Amino acid sequence: MKERLVSSQRAPLLLLSFNLFIIMVGIGLVIPILPFYIDLFGANARTLGLLVAVFAFMQFLFAPVWGRLSDKIGRKPLITIGLFGFALAEFIFAFANGLWMLFLSRILAGIFGSALMPTAMAYVSDVTTSEKRGQGMGILGAAMGLGIVVGPGLGGWLGEIDLSFPFIVAGIAASVAGILSILILPESYPKEKREQDALLEAGGKRDNQFVQMWKALNSPVGFLLILVFIMSFGLANFQSIFGYYTMQRYHYDPSEVGLIILLVGIVGTVVQGVLVGRLTKRFGEERVVTYALLISALGFVLMTLATNFLLVLLTTSIFFFGNSLLRPSLNSFISKLAGNKQGLVMGLNNSFLSLGNVAGPILAGIFFEVNIHIPYLFGAFVMLFGLSATKIWLSKKNRAVEVSS
Repeated sequence: MKERLVSSQRAPLLLLSFNLFIIMVGIGLVIPILPFYIDLFGANARTLGLLVAVFAFMQFLFAPVWGRLSDKIGRKPLITIGLFGFALAEFIFAFANGLWMLFLSRILAGIFGSALMPTAMAYVSDVTTSEKRGQGMGILGAAMGLGIVVGPGLGGWLGEIDLSFPFIVAGIAASVAGILSILILPESYPKEKREQDALLEAGGKRDNQFVQMWKALNSPVGFLLILVFIMSFGLANFQSIFGYYTMQRYHYDPSEVGLIILLVGIVGTVVQGVLVGRLTKRFGEERVVTYALLISALGFVLMTLATNFLLVLLTTSIFFFGNSLLRPSLNSFISKLAGNKQGLVMGLNNSFLSLGNVAGPILAGIFFEVNIHIPYLFGAFVMLFGLSATKIWLSKKNRAVEVSS
């Protein structure tokens, strides 16, 4: 019965993957273009960092709200709202005539983007068995990875026509995805199930987001949410400073930066779409997560040693390989511990993800001013810290299981 249900949800899963792909393309478009775009408004690198951070901060604030709302009204409404809101944000960015409009666009993109991503994860959890969940998360991760990879290359190419053109295309694509979701996407969390779960928590006190996050840290998924922060911190650290790093050290232009991100991102996409499901099924999420942290740390260190284009490509591929293993296997691990609170937990998951996306660019910019290599060396330190903490946590967890049995 369960297997037939999973099979019948292949088309919705593909549409969901397309939706996430569109969102991540819209995010990726910004990477090679934003420095040149804000230059038209006389802004500087500090403004660039704030634009990156404000997007992630809005995701941090709103992801749990959307997650809980998806548990109340269903997944489909939140997915369509997220797509149309994101489309609006892209159009505002394309036609901005002042810095305030750029900030408004990034704020709206962060708010509505955070409605889609955790809800999509909860959707996959609704329609997959525990055994197939890693594979389902891997498919979503591959779509997101492909979007963030294609985005910079597409943005650089479309930006040659006009710097605003990539954002117009992204807005149109998100609008089309929203219409398709209304017409095709079935609801994965039916009203009867929502009412049943609501009765179970009736009379319970509702905490605000920050109290929820604090309580979540003391829950079975608490340590894994810390790992989500570490993972996103590392990726944001890399992406936010990579363009400046390569321009200052290697004198690359945006097209070369976009090409590197495109090529190494293909590696990450293959890893998430092909390897993650197989590896988690064979070795389990615990071992995959620990090895992914080690590979990510190694990639950070090796990046500082690269001396030519091929070595830059190779070392960044190593980092992307590790990070691409980490995201879906960690999401699957969290989902298995979330019980019937998939929407809420995935919303909190996205909050910790966004918090890492806020801290990564800010610290990377600060450390970059001291020495251009420090952001990546610090990123390696954070990954190794996460690896050590994971080993300790797993050891305690396994001992507790042995005692209870």
